Amino acid sequence: QCCVSTSPPGVALHKKKIHSICSSFKQNTVNSSKNPLVYINKQSIFGRTEMIDNTLNPDFVRKFVLDFFFEEKQNLRFDLWISAVSSSCFSSGIPGKKCGTIIFTAEELSNCRDIATMQLCANKLDKKDFFGKSDPFLVFYRSNEDGTFTICHKTEVVKNTLNPVWQPFTIPVRALCNGDYDRTVKVDVFDWDRDGSHDFIGEFTTSYREFSRGQSQFNVYEVRAKSQNDGTNDTQLNFTVAIDFTASNGNPSQPTSLHYMNPYQMNMYAMALKAVGEIIQDYDSDKLFPAYGFGAKLPPDGKISHAFPLNSNTDDPNCVGIEGVLEVYFQSLRSVQLYGPTNFAPVINQVARSAKEVTDGSQYFVLLMITDGVISDMVQTKEAVVNAASLPMSIIIVGVGPAEFDAMEELDGDEVRVSSRGRYAERDIVQFVPFRDYIDRSGNQVLSMARLAKDVLAEIPDQLLSYMKSRGIEPRPALPNTNNSQSLSLRI
Repeated sequence: QCCVSTSPPGVALHKKKIHSICSSFKQNTVNSSKNPLVYINKQSIFGRTEMIDNTLNPDFVRKFVLDFFFEEKQNLRFDLWISAVSSSCFSSGIPGKKCGTIIFTAEELSNCRDIATMQLCANKLDKKDFFGKSDPFLVFYRSNEDGTFTICHKTEVVKNTLNPVWQPFTIPVRALCNGDYDRTVKVDVFDWDRDGSHDFIGEFTTSYREFSRGQSQFNVYEVRAKSQNDGTNDTQLNFTVAIDFTASNGNPSQPTSLHYMNPYQMNMYAMALKAVGEIIQDYDSDKLFPAYGFGAKLPPDGKISHAFPLNSNTDDPNCVGIEGVLEVYFQSLRSVQLYGPTNFAPVINQVARSAKEVTDGSQYFVLLMITDGVISDMVQTKEAVVNAASLPMSIIIVGVGPAEFDAMEELDGDEVRVSSRGRYAERDIVQFVPFRDYIDRSGNQVLSMARLAKDVLAEIPDQLLSYMKSRGIEPRPALPNTNNSQSLSLRI
């Protein structure tokens, strides 16, 4: 039987639910036990998972719900503990020693407050025990936005039967499907074994909408012996860096230069890149960032370029992580000649060409430009911004140094939309931040790296959503499982 009760609607909150999975832990890491649990810490202990008996690959059911801010770096620490026995005595591992892998998934929660109560039974399940019948239990998984599945509930074990009837249980609909009644729900059937090596009997997929029909012919499911996870892509964020190498920045060997290579502290360009990049790189799954410079004379012939790869590889300008970008940035300062003028359009068009190839919502491009002065090609830059506004693309401009940035404010377009030759930009895609607002009077230290990153990145989510809405692109749920194999019946 299946019934649903609805609680009064609450206030919408921007929250993330965090799920943890551990794998490949070494049995001799701490004593010889295999009963792990995880603590989550913010500034103090925030919560803990349940303890799972006798396994080195636990998939924890209990989740953590946290307020989430896209533009802020929120530090969390996860501690794994192993129980020597099923008691309050726990042990940790040797500090610094690799003991296995912890996998975390997070998803923004809906404001759904519905509660579901259901009871399940099965008929003629497979016999998995040689000397007796099976000891079946059920594991419920909800589908994620990337097509993977996250555990959300386990039933009790019903001993020695092929026709189990499980106890009724209650579960928030938000936990089961995040309030999306048509999202795929997968249910696995296992035969319990004392040593934790539970035997897989089969699975079926459904949705909460089907569940909510209650006991009927629609809630009889074929339990299939093999599974195959199908899914759709979510949006991949692609981050590109462009750095101003014009002569107005000053000689990099001199302390007065904005590009000064101080062995003891980062210059303004490096500080801005690190503060913003370390936040946004967490949303770029491959951590490969194309990095360009503009306004320099390149060796060996002294040709001026306004979109040269910092790693000198025109075929593959990618750098590994923000640290990789910083490394090639400093290398370029030693090899190129700072020159001019300050042209923005070439590097904007460079990224726009990549964005133009992928307009189905599967990828979104963010260009971070760090510069010190007045734009020399304002007419061409406005044209490039207007064209880019129709593409899956945003531009972040960080101004360093004491110069006036009136042109940057104009490109920002918060009050007046950018236009070129009578055409207005479809969307506001430019965010400008003057770096001097975030450093101390000496100019040697960022007062708040977190506040800088927050202000720079605050508009990205809305800009991404505005593109998706303008093209009628909606989030795509995971596809249901369609694999066919042996079948058994299960009733709701």
